[in-house]
Amino acid sequence: MIRLNALSGCLALALSAFAATAHADGNTIKIGMIAALTGENAPSGEQMKAGIETYLREHKGMLGGKKAEVIYRDDSARAEEAKRIATELVTRDKVDILTGFQFTPNAMASAAVADQAKKPMVVINAAASAVTTRSPYVTRVSYTIAQSVKPLADWAYKTGSRRVFSIVSDYAPGVDAETWFTKVFTAQGGQVIGAVRVPMNTQDYSAYLQRIKDEKPDAIHLFLPNGQPMITFMKAFRQKELDKSGIRVLAGEGWGDEEVLKPAGDAAVGIYTAGFYSYTQPNAENQKFLQSFAKTVNDRVKPSFMGAAAYDAMALIDAALTKTNGNPSGEAFMSAVKGYSNSSSPRGVVRIDPETRDIVQNIYIRRIEKKGSEYVTTEVARYENVKDPAKEK
Repeated sequence: MIRLNALSGCLALALSAFAATAHADGNTIKIGMIAALTGENAPSGEQMKAGIETYLREHKGMLGGKKAEVIYRDDSARAEEAKRIATELVTRDKVDILTGFQFTPNAMASAAVADQAKKPMVVINAAASAVTTRSPYVTRVSYTIAQSVKPLADWAYKTGSRRVFSIVSDYAPGVDAETWFTKVFTAQGGQVIGAVRVPMNTQDYSAYLQRIKDEKPDAIHLFLPNGQPMITFMKAFRQKELDKSGIRVLAGEGWGDEEVLKPAGDAAVGIYTAGFYSYTQPNAENQKFLQSFAKTVNDRVKPSFMGAAAYDAMALIDAALTKTNGNPSGEAFMSAVKGYSNSSSPRGVVRIDPETRDIVQNIYIRRIEKKGSEYVTTEVARYENVKDPAKEK
């Protein structure tokens, strides 16, 4: 313990000294992007990278009137690796801004580095509400779990659900999802008749599905990590023939992404999902984004919510640097961020809450449907200008 504390103290001193002496290249803005770029989480990391590169290509590689240089680093989805890389990016590579972060633990760990170095940190995903409380230099362009779950629970009750079974992955965002769904749904008179938290590495959901079948809820509230866990659950749901039972599935962000819809196929049809982005969103800004993103990835994949959030991260950085005349210092940058608003986002109008540094945006309730041979999401309800309710006073 003594050695670890000593090392932590040395790191803090080094970062503090760096913050006091480092100056950005006058002609270049350096951004350190930290995400899982290999392994099973690579698709979401690659979405982030593609969103960033789409924006930079549209703007000729410039942000705030300066040339942008992005350094991509793979954290292998490990929090301790994310923190080590953040430290290296700040002290060795002398980046001006940190961004990326699929996962809450990784963002939390790296926020300590941003705080000590007084470097802006723009979170592209990590959705636990507490992330932005870890440092005044952290802002977020994605969403919080509470921000999407509160509208979902409200909509579920208003459209007839009364007895819900909740199943979430056992980590901070999953706990947030369970907490907020239960709070909002029961306040309106609904019942959460059962709740389980499953290990993140769960590959067999049959026991949980049998319990759901026995409990006979009218809906399931579901929060799982993006990608394969969603696909696995829905295929098992269909195999158990729960799709024929009339039980509604109420899920969160990511269920309308192409990487889920294609492999899940018919098993995904009928799911209701709450979130800020879907590539099937019909607004004009999204249509332009789809065309531009397709050029970046040679039309291999459609943008996910992480690709859209990464694109918006660059738009925020661009606007903040324009406002500061290219000054990326923590104080100047964060002051500019607090007044940020964007009416040209692919997801609709967004702004940053000046008090919490979290995004304010529309949350859409969508139903997954099959049209011809395509699986799409169709908007059934919209909640406008939603803040993170976890931070409301």
